[in-house]
Amino acid sequence: MADREQQLLGPLRAAVQRYGMIGEKDRVAVGVSGGKDSLTLLVLLAKLRRFFPLPFTLTAITLDPCFGGEETDFGPVEALCRELEVPYHLRRTRLWEVVFEERREANPCSLCARMRRGALHAAAKEAGCSFVALGHHKNDAAETFLMNLLAGGTLACFSPKSYLDRRELTLIRPLIFAQEADITRCAERAALPVVKSRCPVDGCTNRQRTKELLADLSAAYGPLNDKILGAMQKAGLSGW
Repeated sequence: MADREQQLLGPLRAAVQRYGMIGEKDRVAVGVSGGKDSLTLLVLLAKLRRFFPLPFTLTAITLDPCFGGEETDFGPVEALCRELEVPYHLRRTRLWEVVFEERREANPCSLCARMRRGALHAAAKEAGCSFVALGHHKNDAAETFLMNLLAGGTLACFSPKSYLDRRELTLIRPLIFAQEADITRCAERAALPVVKSRCPVDGCTNRQRTKELLADLSAAYGPLNDKILGAMQKAGLSGW
């Protein structure tokens, strides 16, 4: 993993330093879904912890939606955390039951995301953390910007760093300068224990359609991820 890891550590450290994401003695909870993005983020932050000038601690938190009413095996993720010497917390939830069985939402992704956020924030606070690191990358930011523009006519996107007053939590996205393709290659070469999502609407969402649209536009006009990110920074979009 060394070469790919080094390739991603640069953008990660640049984001951490540009936005002041991590300070001395900060306790950071990493939201680990089991996907390639969150696992790569966990590995990189564990490495950054060794040489970053400001000492900080890490905790990994996984929320199991229990899709289909069944528990997912996160044993390999737990083993990785032991190897990295990062405390691991696994929470079994009723996300699938509430979203797909009780509520039967027409737009399940929105409710599921809200419930996931609430559960993750609560788990982070219980673990004694005041920072939550999420695995969003440059592609996610470009897709979110485009989704907001096309669906709502607004110029908006999540911020690299944001503070939640009611929770007294700071959300950070250290991979915000990293390309998804680089993360994919890094995870594959390192043979990270990626846990395949069992979500019944995986691959059939508005985000997936936006991802495909962005790929088509990039083929015609060049890499739009960089252009969109640069535009948000130049425009002074909130948090950027």
